Amino acid sequence: LYQLRGRVGRSDRRAYAYLLIPGEAALTRDARKRLRVLQELTELGAGFRIASHDLELRGAGDLLGGKQSGPIAAIGFELYTELLEETIDRLRGKEREERIDPEIRLGLSAFFPEKYLPDPNQRLQFYQRLAGAENDDELFDLVEELRDRYGEPPLAGEVLIATMRLRILLKKLCVELLEYDSKRLSLSFHSSTKVSPNLIRQLVTEQPDKYRLGADFKLNISLGRLSSAELLVRVRKELQLFF
Repeated sequence: LYQLRGRVGRSDRRAYAYLLIPGEAALTRDARKRLRVLQELTELGAGFRIASHDLELRGAGDLLGGKQSGPIAAIGFELYTELLEETIDRLRGKEREERIDPEIRLGLSAFFPEKYLPDPNQRLQFYQRLAGAENDDELFDLVEELRDRYGEPPLAGEVLIATMRLRILLKKLCVELLEYDSKRLSLSFHSSTKVSPNLIRQLVTEQPDKYRLGADFKLNISLGRLSSAELLVRVRKELQLFF
């Protein structure tokens, strides 16, 4: 339907396409979702995003075989492609770096309320896609898509987005656990971290009241009691010291 709609009108002649249905009651759940995507994504160049949504709905099947549809919706497109890349690398005998999946415990309400994003499947997909963002550009594109489709996120949603920005930094630093206990921030580094031990020793030596090194390469940072907004800003500032 999207391809047909794109072929209506030529050159400087504007035209309109009317797509008629017998009523939503006669449609399957997936059909209603597809039509909703067509209604929401109308800007020029939206074809790729529409195709991505279709892939989420029908499943990508066996990308190395002949099946054209499959269970991808159960795990999400990003996780599916990641598992596929791991399998291909393993078959080629190529070693992959250990994947660090940071755990974040800041004691903040970070989620998309049901009133903002009613469809539980869509909520889950956005959670998966946000968590899988590898850099700020990917995260920015996802947030723009979210705003285009559902409007400005509420406070808990903004906190979630800010937390995902921190997650990107934590992945780069190979931090396994980030924890805040109302006064102190703790960073637990994985053994593969690229953070210089000399830098950490320098921080601990020059500012012993603020930085303390615990067991298993765990860095404790005294921040005091902070509001949610202050905490997110301070945590990001502390993480950027290690780049």
